[in-house]
Amino acid sequence: MNSPAVSMLVLVVVFGSAMAGLLLRALLPKQHLSNESKRVIQLGIGLVGTMAALVLSLLVASAKGAFDVQSTEITQASANVILLDRLLAHYGPETREIRESLRGTLVGLLEVLWSEDRPGSAQLGDESTGNEVLYEKIRSLSPRNDLQRTLQSQASNVVMSLAQTRWLLFEQGATSVSRPMLIIMVFWLAIIFMSWGLFAPPNPTVIATLLVAALSVSSAIFLILEMYSPYSGLIQVSSAPLRAALAQLGQ
Repeated sequence: MNSPAVSMLVLVVVFGSAMAGLLLRALLPKQHLSNESKRVIQLGIGLVGTMAALVLSLLVASAKGAFDVQSTEITQASANVILLDRLLAHYGPETREIRESLRGTLVGLLEVLWSEDRPGSAQLGDESTGNEVLYEKIRSLSPRNDLQRTLQSQASNVVMSLAQTRWLLFEQGATSVSRPMLIIMVFWLAIIFMSWGLFAPPNPTVIATLLVAALSVSSAIFLILEMYSPYSGLIQVSSAPLRAALAQLGQ
């Protein structure tokens, strides 16, 4: 989803509903705005407001959880890259080519996730052969003693862990906010704002307050959508761990 476009659409729908409520106030007969009617409407809107608050908090928590998971996986992958490089360095000079391949794989990962055209994690599946090549090269080594056999086994396990992390990032890149849940929540918000406009006096202070409230809920939608796209937009997973790992390679 296009985060700015969707959040702007939410702003228009929600604030437009509030303005529709102000217009409806002038058209309805007086008995429809009596104290008895107002109490019933407030009870119903209170229920809708509670449900909307619960759904909004659920969406925020879900988006934040997905964002944190990807950030943790990037950090773990960075640590595994450094560990793999050190294992290969201790194995011996015959792993120099493999260590260069590791550097190239890491550079490719950075380009896929944080390049200027921002293809994002959706292309990680196309780049997964780098891990397979590393695994094949490590398995093709001919250890001369028990230490090298142990290092070869450990390096193979680390490469498999890196491959698993890469596929996790690829699969998680396809997840997004639930559209039916988002649509229902915006519908509830529109009802709430319309009810506020229905019983509010049409003056500049009220209109400004409704606009600020509409901006607040639309910005919450913007944050949710941004966190579901952690490699593009304003809120991104930091590439610092992978770049720090790249700086450590070959030492």
